[in-house]
Amino acid sequence: MTTKSSKIVMARRFDGMPQVSDFALQEETLAPLEDGDVLCETVWLSVDPYMRSYSRNMKEGDVMMGQTLSKVVESRHPNYVVGDLVLYYSGWRDQYVVKNPDDPRPWPLQKVNYIPEGHPSTLSLGVLGMPGATAYFGLNEICKPVKSGETVVVNAAAGAVGAVVGQLAKSQGCRVVGFAGTDEKVEYLRELGFDEAVNYKTMGSLEDVLCSLCPNGIDIYFDNVGGSFSDTVMSHMNQFGRVSVCGCISQYNNTGQSIGPRLQGLLISKQIRMEGFLVHRWKDQWMECMEALGALVREGKMKYRETTVDGFERAPEALIGMLQGENIGKMIVKCQSGGSGGDGDGDGEQCKQ
Repeated sequence: MTTKSSKIVMARRFDGMPQVSDFALQEETLAPLEDGDVLCETVWLSVDPYMRSYSRNMKEGDVMMGQTLSKVVESRHPNYVVGDLVLYYSGWRDQYVVKNPDDPRPWPLQKVNYIPEGHPSTLSLGVLGMPGATAYFGLNEICKPVKSGETVVVNAAAGAVGAVVGQLAKSQGCRVVGFAGTDEKVEYLRELGFDEAVNYKTMGSLEDVLCSLCPNGIDIYFDNVGGSFSDTVMSHMNQFGRVSVCGCISQYNNTGQSIGPRLQGLLISKQIRMEGFLVHRWKDQWMECMEALGALVREGKMKYRETTVDGFERAPEALIGMLQGENIGKMIVKCQSGGSGGDGDGDGEQCKQ
């Protein structure tokens, strides 16, 4: 018996900000399962900034990349049964077959059985998933807060990664300054416990803001944005400052090469450690991270918010909206019934404390 499935492909290479017309919804036929195979139905689809960056390596006709939270609907593998919730990098497909669930390349099929009671399974795509791990390892392994009172600056601070970074830094006694793009997001950062929260679109001079809010300089900078914002922040770094380069979303849609200040002299004179990273570097420590973050969620010390878009076919809208800063917290797409998370009623947000 064959199964019909839908997929969303890049119909036209992106020129600057993606457009809905750059995507196409197509049907495909899945082959019958063989021994060891698992058939999954996507319940929730993750939308993340890296998709725009990595799309530069895609060809027209390729399925859009991405992670899904899915349920097993048929299994010929002894470790998976119908109804299991699983994570997989299936790309934008509403159903898919996993041929070798244990293959670690790029990531094995992973059961979602570690979410604290009373919290939605969608946290496996956010705080208790790749974004949470990005925050955890980027802060603790690269920036390494060493003493209480260190000043931490986070941009895109109301996003899925930045919000976790700020709360983790606060839990370690740091003073945290967050930047976001709307007054609503600024209020959210204050709810999360950020010491200072700034709307970068209405603040005026970033130089003046940093002089005011970080008069003793910056010890740690968690950078999700890059561009001219980061050029300014770098000039305020303290001796032995640490910079974690997580993303450069301000540049993902550039059509030409952008050139900023040369940083080598600054890095030398202030002995700054600046390091870019991909979170899968710490694959072997993944569940250790989930346990640490899960404990904070369980204890009410890690708050989160999810922005949901209803309908698999609307994934392109969700990606474009996320790139334009329309989300607070994690952006996810509800594809099928059967999973808990979001608000379950179409576009909206859920805040959990």
